[in-house]
This record gives sequence, structure tokens and C-alpha cells, in this order.
Amino acid sequence: MIRLIIILLIVFGVIALSSFLIDDPGYVVVSIGGYIYEFTAYTPIFWLTLITVLGFITYKILHHGVAFSFSGWRKIAFAGQRRGIANFNKGLAAYVLEDYAQAEQLFSKSAAPSKRKQSAYLLAASAAEKQGLEDNTNHYLTLLEKEKMHLKELGLESVIVKIKLLMNQKKAEANAKARALIDEHHKLIGHDARLLSLEIDLCLTEQRFESAITHLNTAYKKKELTSQVVETWEKKAYYGWFKHSMSTKGQAQLESNWQQVSRKLKQHQSILFTYCQVLAEHNVITPLTKVLLPLLKKSPSAELLKQVRNFPIKQADELIVLAQKKLHGNIHSGKWLSYLGHLALHSGQYSMAEKALRSLIKLEEESYGVQYDKQDLAALAQALTAQEQYQAANEIWLKANKL
Repeated sequence: MIRLIIILLIVFGVIALSSFLIDDPGYVVVSIGGYIYEFTAYTPIFWLTLITVLGFITYKILHHGVAFSFSGWRKIAFAGQRRGIANFNKGLAAYVLEDYAQAEQLFSKSAAPSKRKQSAYLLAASAAEKQGLEDNTNHYLTLLEKEKMHLKELGLESVIVKIKLLMNQKKAEANAKARALIDEHHKLIGHDARLLSLEIDLCLTEQRFESAITHLNTAYKKKELTSQVVETWEKKAYYGWFKHSMSTKGQAQLESNWQQVSRKLKQHQSILFTYCQVLAEHNVITPLTKVLLPLLKKSPSAELLKQVRNFPIKQADELIVLAQKKLHGNIHSGKWLSYLGHLALHSGQYSMAEKALRSLIKLEEESYGVQYDKQDLAALAQALTAQEQYQAANEIWLKANKL
């Protein structure tokens, strides 16, 4: 390149000086519009050469310079976006490291420049929620509402996250917004287990127990939902349904609701026991005994009896007789001694409760092992207290606290 420049300078110098060195260089006369221009023959050669060289140089500069200018423009134009993406990635790292304050700041800062507003605001809202900052969470959710996007672009996952963040606030206003979002996408409830779960949880929060039970029919078919989760929903939904019907319309409506439950669902212990719980709480003895006796006449497990012993049955004569018959067959049965003790306690027969529970504790001394638990000791202490045996009750309470 340097050689080319030197050669060009020499050529221009020769052309420029040649007109002075030649005695008769020759002249060219040009007449244009009444004006006459006279110059030597070397002048047009000089300018033509100069224009050609300048044109060549300009072409080279433009050819290589345009590519450079586009590259430089991209660097300048997208510098903010690159910084935004970098901050977004730093926010993800901070979120994983549970530094939620830093994560919230970085996500909020990177939302606009990174052009990832949906993801950034969702993660910022989640980080704020982890810190218990409800105002900040609502602020980011409000910003999200301004971003109008179709579900295909947004993704159902983003909707689910919004609903969860709103429901986690456990406030009526937030639940109303969550309900609006779920209703907006109600057609997808039967197709997505996550949205179905939120719908059932929200129905329980809203005390719409019948709607929750209706959705449970769909939940039974979802393999993604564990039996423990479904059982928890069953307990809450059916207990609320039974209790509401008993409180508002009485025993007849409660029994009518029970008859509406399918035979298959009546075999679910969670549903059966919620019905029994409501009957016991309202001292409705006849239907309660009718349900429990066939169940207990078989060979119930210790776990089943532990659940049944919690029912506050105040008139348990038939059930007590059944428990005593079982103990006649096996006086060292820990599960039946425990059950009898709790039945007697709930029905106000404190002396019987004390006798049964002390026999349960003595099994440990007779090499049958420990068959009582903390709840059995608490029941014995209550029975002793009711009989004004305060010192003995305190000793049992101390023993219970050591378990």
C-alpha cells in the first residue's frame, strides 16, 4: 500500500512539473456558453488520473468500510441489550444462590434492555415473594399485566407462576385476581395437572367445596398427582361440604350428601372419616355407629384405630362394648386398649379411660414392648385431671414431654 502511494505521488509530480519543463506543451481551448477555457494538454490528463485514483480509493474504503460500519453499529446499538442479558444471567445465579434481594434488583434492571420482560418480571416477583415483600410482588405483577401477549408466546407456565404468586399472598384481593386468571384459561384445567391443582386449592380457599369435589373427579385420572395430595384435597373438600350442609340445613341434608357419594368413593378412608368426624362433632350418634361398627368388627389396623380414636364421640356405648369384646379375646392388644381409653375419655367415663390407658402403659413392663404414644399419655393425663388426681397427671405430662 505504501509503495502504491509513493508511485502515485511520483506520477502526479511528473505530470504537474512536465508542463513547466516543456517549452510548448500544447493548449486545449473549450468554449461553453460564451465562455472560453484554455489550458494545457497535460491538465486534463492530470485531473482524469487524479479522479480515477480517488475513485479507486473511495471504492476500496466503501467496500471494506461498510462491513466495518455495520459491525460497529451493531456493537453500539445492541450494547444495552447485551448488558441487560448479562444482568439477567447474574440475576439467575443470585436466585439459585438464594440471594433474593440481589436477584430482584438484577431482574428488575434487566427486564427492558434484555427484551425479556415476561421472564424478568416473573422472576423479580418471585424473588420479592421469597423476601415477603408483597408490595414489590404486586408491582411486578402489575407490570406483567401491561405486557399483552398471546398464550402461545407467553406460555402456560408463566400464567401458572402468576397464579401461584397471587395465591401465596393469601389475601382476598389477590385471590380474586388469581380466580380471574384461572377462569380466563379454564379450558386448559382438564389438560394440565398444575392448573388443575391451583383450581382445587383456590376452590378450597374460597370455600367452594362442591366445585372442588367436581374437579377431584378429574384429579383422580391425573398420574402426575400423588395419592397423598389427592387425599389431602379429599379431606378438606368433603369435610367442608359435609360440615356446611350440617350447619345450614341439618342432619337430613348431611345424610343426603353422603348418599350422593358413589360407592367407590365411600371406600376412601379420607372421605369416610370426614363424614364420621362431622357426625361426631354434632353428636349424631346413630348414623355414626352404623358406619363405624362394620368397619371395626373386621380386623382394623392400628393406624386405622388411631384415626378413629380422635373422633369426639360423646355417646359411645356400642363402640365401647365392641372394644371390650375385642379385649376379651386379647387383653394385651395395645391398639384396642388405646382405642377404648380414648373412647371412654371422649364420652366422659374417666375411670374406664384411666384403667384402659394404664393397662396400655403396663404392657411395656410385661415385655410386650412400648405400644403407647404421646397422645395416649396426654389422654391419660386428661382423665386423671378430670378425676382431680393432679399429681399423677403431672407425672404423666412429664413422661409425655420426654417422648
